Amino acid sequence: MARFDPETLPAKAQALALQGATIGLLGGSFNPAHDAHRHISLVAMRRLRLDAVWWLVSPQNPLKPMADMAPLDKRMARARLVAQHPNIHVSAIESAIGTQYTVDTINRVTQLFPRTHFAWLMGGDSMSSLHLWRKWHRIVDHIPIAVVGRPHFTVAALTSTAARHFSASFVSAPSALMNHKSPAWTFILERLDPQSATAIRENGSWL
Repeated sequence: MARFDPETLPAKAQALALQGATIGLLGGSFNPAHDAHRHISLVAMRRLRLDAVWWLVSPQNPLKPMADMAPLDKRMARARLVAQHPNIHVSAIESAIGTQYTVDTINRVTQLFPRTHFAWLMGGDSMSSLHLWRKWHRIVDHIPIAVVGRPHFTVAALTSTAARHFSASFVSAPSALMNHKSPAWTFILERLDPQSATAIRENGSWL
């Protein structure tokens, strides 16, 4: 297993990976991190029976403009402040391994930590546009996907291009997701947290 500086990937996260833990990966710009990110992580840990969740703070999301993107160190600091949970680990591993696209990050991370059982976590808003991601078919083929409901995106997520394409791979019981080989995905609908990074930026409380 590769070893990373604790600023890149916390020591506890690395130890869990070494033990072959079950870990959820939540990627994004985190510009800024907010309570909905934490909500998605806590729901996923409970419903999927995960040992931990890693927040993969992207250096630059290729689908988002650079103009209003805060520096990586500022986004990392905010994410650590929001996470506030012993099993949510904030990571800048994409910066360390030099990946920009999710498909490449997943391929590299699973190579680096071959004993770890990973799942990719996303909100319903991301699922609705997954078909726009680079090599999105390969993402679903490579790693189990857990979609957590987001306000106003339940129907869009469940009727999205990706959902229709992989309809035969849907796992109705989230707790069983990690027992299935990819492609496999599930949808978790619980209390919806309305916070969004866009709204936070628009009201002027960030940057």
